[in-house]
Amino acid sequence: MSIEVDHILDAKGLFCPEPVMLLHNVVRDMATGEVVQVLATDPSTQRDIPKFCQFLGHELLQQDAADGNYRYWLRKRDAQ
Repeated sequence: MSIEVDHILDAKGLFCPEPVMLLHNVVRDMATGEVVQVLATDPSTQRDIPKFCQFLGHELLQQDAADGNYRYWLRKRDAQ
């Protein structure tokens, strides 16, 4: 699956809660429908980022993990 990315958040080397806090700031400045790719090394992002999307209504398009690296693709939801 090829996903067109509008923004990249490199949160590698950061630990909870920093990746989600930075993600919140990036998403706040994005336009509706834009996609951000998050790069992380903190295993807790596997729990935190899906919950962030669920809580705020953003679409988690895809996620994967390999060799201690985690990647997420999120689409910003429509403004309400």
